[in-house]
Amino acid sequence: MATAVAIGSGPPRRSRALSALLEPYWYVGPAIVLIALVMVLPLVVGLSFAFQQAHILDKTQLRWVGLANFRTLLADRVFWLALGNTFYWTFGSLFFQFFLGLGLAMLLNRPFHGKRLVQALVFLPWAVPTFLSGLTFAWLLNPVVGPLPHWLHGLGLLAEPYNILGDPRLAMLGPILANVWFGIPFFAITLLAALQSIPNELYEAASIDGASPWQQFVTVTLPFLAPMIAITVLLRTIWISNFADLIIVMTNGGPANTTQILPSYIFTVAYRKLDFGYASAVSTALLLLLLLYAAMLYQLRRNLRNTA
Repeated sequence: MATAVAIGSGPPRRSRALSALLEPYWYVGPAIVLIALVMVLPLVVGLSFAFQQAHILDKTQLRWVGLANFRTLLADRVFWLALGNTFYWTFGSLFFQFFLGLGLAMLLNRPFHGKRLVQALVFLPWAVPTFLSGLTFAWLLNPVVGPLPHWLHGLGLLAEPYNILGDPRLAMLGPILANVWFGIPFFAITLLAALQSIPNELYEAASIDGASPWQQFVTVTLPFLAPMIAITVLLRTIWISNFADLIIVMTNGGPANTTQILPSYIFTVAYRKLDFGYASAVSTALLLLLLLYAAMLYQLRRNLRNTA
């Protein structure tokens, strides 16, 4: 009878074990389905358009063309110009955002009078819509309604107050300035959180050993910030590389494509020329470049971790 009971209880036990094994997937299942519908499906459709001739107003021209869009891309002068501008736009913005954000984070990590007010002012740009930020800086750089050209002229940096966004040599500086102002709070917030997690005992021990403030920063602060720096730099680089709002609002890629970056070029090709096939090919090239950058940064971080 005991054997019969044991045999009879076998399937329910296996059923309970299977239910326990599948239980986490029931919880995350809806999220996985939502991610697949919102992210994976559009990605697959977009990649498929890169190999097709797709004009949104003429469905009869929707046909498979293989690598024709990519051959056109390799011979496209505007694409290569936009690619170079993308590097200039991304790393120029990232450099100032990171170092100014790090400086603000270290400042806000110290007690001083009016700290809460300064924190609110530092985090304010992150809450402003990018369209409004771009429009505001476009006004500031306009010599008719904005003060910046007149200030630069007064400092001797400009021969006369004129529209900087209309100068092919200086036009990119306007969107970079707006992007730096907009992106500093991201680094300030994330790096401030990492700074506040560093034990004060480490600084006290370093001070007792006679370490200068710079030595404390190099030997204590930087090693603790390194993981957060790697993550924030990776995320922000990807975001800036895909960020065309300020460019479109302030310069629309001009003058003469001197501020055209790959995301704004994709927008122009897709929604003005209505060539979704070629726009998808440019998007695929940008995706491959960002994946290569992420892989390189991941390998660099892994090598630094192994050497440490």
